[in-house]
Amino acid sequence: MTTTTSVQGRIRAKRGGFFADTRAIAVRALRSVTRDSEGVIPALIFPVFWFAITIGALQTAAEVVPGFDYKEFQLPVAIIFAVTGISRAVTVVTDIQTGYFDRLTLTPVNRLALLLGLMVADFVLVIALTIPVLIFGFILGVGFETGPLGIVVFVLIAGLWGLVYTGFPYAIALKTGNPAAVNSSFLLFLPFVFLTTVFLPQEAMTGWMSTVATYNPVTYLLDALRSLISTGWDTETLAIGLAAVLGVGLVSMSLALWAFRSRIRN
Repeated sequence: MTTTTSVQGRIRAKRGGFFADTRAIAVRALRSVTRDSEGVIPALIFPVFWFAITIGALQTAAEVVPGFDYKEFQLPVAIIFAVTGISRAVTVVTDIQTGYFDRLTLTPVNRLALLLGLMVADFVLVIALTIPVLIFGFILGVGFETGPLGIVVFVLIAGLWGLVYTGFPYAIALKTGNPAAVNSSFLLFLPFVFLTTVFLPQEAMTGWMSTVATYNPVTYLLDALRSLISTGWDTETLAIGLAAVLGVGLVSMSLALWAFRSRIRN
């Protein structure tokens, strides 16, 4: 009896550590992507469609400005459409509704890893989504003044934006547990993208649209991405663009962490 009790006392769930837990959650999330292709494929089709349509409709009009390449101007917009709103927040809702999320919180897994692991998977996914859109841009003749290193920086900045934006759908998922609410989180992005330099440079905008674009962080994100394509290494523009992304990230991640802590306390 003593021996049995001793053995049972030694059989306990072993903590894997923060990084091991984060990796395990990320791998699980990435594997689920193959079963959720209907949530990823439209995220790739729409940016390519947008890029092709805007170039076909507006490139001729834009050519009246000497040295202005509308393909270079629009490629960052297509990339931003590809990476914004891509997250595994819907799977969080499913886990909440099935009780799997609650069971995870009862295991020795690091609590913060439950959220960060999903975000790591999201970062990998949004990086992957930029590649086909970039290739399409290359086929249409877009080149980078900053060369191969500029392409890498371009992809990383776009991926960082996609990552920080995931804070909003995760906050909604964790707070509401409602899939419809999560799916509508992309609507938060529409004012960001359409009240900015999505069609024209800011110097060509007038009135209130120009004023709103001045305070829109996506304006500076697009400026940073466009500078890598057409200007070269403009450190000031890149720094301002990164600051804008990190500013949005401060808000979105704070909301996600607040909702996460609220969920695990319940």
